[in-house]
Amino acid sequence: MSMDIKQIQDLIKFVSKSGVNEVSIEEKDFKITIKTNQEPTYVTATVPAAAPAVAAPQAAAAPAPVAAAPAAPAADDSSKYITVKSPIIGTFYRSPGPDKAVFVNVGDEIAPGKVLCIVEAMKLFNEIESEVSGKIVKILVNDAQPVEYDQPLFLVDPS
Repeated sequence: MSMDIKQIQDLIKFVSKSGVNEVSIEEKDFKITIKTNQEPTYVTATVPAAAPAVAAPQAAAAPAPVAAAPAAPAADDSSKYITVKSPIIGTFYRSPGPDKAVFVNVGDEIAPGKVLCIVEAMKLFNEIESEVSGKIVKILVNDAQPVEYDQPLFLVDPS
């Protein structure tokens, strides 16, 4: 049974007030890790690919400072690629900072858990992790561009 948005928001508030650096909660079909630093707070939530497809949209339906990693492959049969979509509304960043290297480039091999980008929402930097293995075929969003919930970010050739 997953946590709801209110519980996650309460947990984030609690962690930021408590001065703890990192909290991880892992259930059968849900995992959330909250890491706090002095500056930005990174929140990474992962819904396993084996979980029902409804798990990700429920976790990210409300515009909340939580990233539920997308796991749904593209539905149409003509596409062999998997589309990685934004779990939240925010600003897309390809790197952890202006002078830092990008997380992934076209042609890069990725695996589950690999950070692909950051989507910043309300000063919260959400690391978007891959749920699939494969190769980045196309990056569909420009750096520092605003993105919508469920907007395609990357095309991945599963291998």
